[in-house]
Amino acid sequence: MRLRVEFTTEPFDLDEAPAHALVAREVIEAAELDAVDVGPFGNTAEGGAGPVLTAVDALLRRALEAGATRISLQVNVVGEGDDK
Repeated sequence: MRLRVEFTTEPFDLDEAPAHALVAREVIEAAELDAVDVGPFGNTAEGGAGPVLTAVDALLRRALEAGATRISLQVNVVGEGDDK
């Protein structure tokens, strides 16, 4: 199964990326995911269910530890495939 995750972290700061946003992006970019798209108002990535769910767990934990007060997250099934 393949999954797509979309997420944002808050609070926003338009002048400088907050620590929680940098940490969240770092987690996603370091994970073994495909089609990572990092932007100022939202981020997406796709991959097998295992790597996506592992990355989401790390993303939530590390972004909250870094000061996020809200994390909006959506996970969609986008197709069948390797779960590794």
